[in-house]
Amino acid sequence: MDVQNATALAEEYAEIFAPTYQVGLLHGRMTNDEKAAVMDQFQAGDIQVLVSTTVIEVGVDNPNATVMMIYNADRFGLAQLHQLRGRVGRGQRQSYCLLLADPKTDDGKARMETMVATTDGFVVAQRDLELRGSGDVLGKRQSGMPAFKVGDPVADLKMLQIARRDASELLANPAWENTDEYQPLALYLHRHQLATHFD
Repeated sequence: MDVQNATALAEEYAEIFAPTYQVGLLHGRMTNDEKAAVMDQFQAGDIQVLVSTTVIEVGVDNPNATVMMIYNADRFGLAQLHQLRGRVGRGQRQSYCLLLADPKTDDGKARMETMVATTDGFVVAQRDLELRGSGDVLGKRQSGMPAFKVGDPVADLKMLQIARRDASELLANPAWENTDEYQPLALYLHRHQLATHFD
């Protein structure tokens, strides 16, 4: 949520939870000193409910934080949701991350399903790559499906791993070009080198 919505929600929560719990507010327009003061109060337990924009995404380590509620969760990417979810569950007590969402697209629904299905960061990252695409590895696009010449690193991952293993084993043998089994490959590579040389 933006600063205006976060401020309004913090005021609403302050009325709801008073006087039992203290409500704090954290957002990116605060100075570093202001943010540090709020986080110190939250860490010490003087603030029990913290309303925040995504400035909370990194660098917060509070073992007492046990519940996180993310509004409009379907508007976030998987990597960011996983990072936000990691702000709770750092202590010994059971923790919960509640995603409030109303996804309108198939990708939005897929992101929510992934967050419910796993807490494994590797699985989340792989699903994120499948949904968003890797963009241009050496270019400027940060998402979208690139045109692969050999294989798709997501869809063809197992095949590419086998090919890498086989290539490593092949190159470990210095005399592989003289082996009958690899004569077709040696011939192909030799022709390719000649073609490249004359281009």
